[in-house]
Amino acid sequence: MKFTILTLFPEMVMTGLNESIIGRAKEKGIIDIEAVNIRDYTEDKHKKVDDYPYGGGAGMVMQAQPIYDAHKAVTANMQGMVRTVYLTPQGKVFNQDMAAELAQADNLVLLCGHYEGVDERVLEEVVTDYVSIGDFVLTGGELPAMVMVDAISRMVPGVLTNEESGTTESFHNYLLEYPQYSRPEEWHGRKVPDVLLSGHHKNIEDWRLSQSIERTRERRPDLYKKYMNSERK
Repeated sequence: MKFTILTLFPEMVMTGLNESIIGRAKEKGIIDIEAVNIRDYTEDKHKKVDDYPYGGGAGMVMQAQPIYDAHKAVTANMQGMVRTVYLTPQGKVFNQDMAAELAQADNLVLLCGHYEGVDERVLEEVVTDYVSIGDFVLTGGELPAMVMVDAISRMVPGVLTNEESGTTESFHNYLLEYPQYSRPEEWHGRKVPDVLLSGHHKNIEDWRLSQSIERTRERRPDLYKKYMNSERK
């Protein structure tokens, strides 16, 4: 799977995505990640990519031409399904189900806005999906793009070394993940639950499920409601 991030700050994006699990998957060629500087495609001799908004208002707006030309250049030779995501607070809120869906694409282009937004006309030309990572405003789309690449990459076969880990984490079947413990058996007067030391796999599985259900009920009643509805079907 190939991720292409259109941004004004490619170094910022790649510094984060070259590390840890995602960085190792990139090195192995399981996924491909490229950050493309939109400024490289401006026709302005001063590398300007923004201008004042028509109708007045605060701030600057990213112009259509550099974004369009950058998008055209990176998608020209792409094979297979291409989806272009614009990171915006106005988009559909990103979640695990969306991560799994987007992981089916062969190519994912992530457009990072900046300043006060992007000229609407280029969005209409190239964008297939509008996505938000939450109801808050950030300086630009770079951090949301990194979040999405991380979450989506984990759904790509071969990225995670433990094949089960992608299906037993939080949000699987609408449940949060159960509590985890490691050595020592006692720390600060707190002991590892006896069931985890028993070696009885069925009892451990039952305990983990009950803990996931209870944790979801307490911390995410919205997800708990979805879980209960799915169980009734």
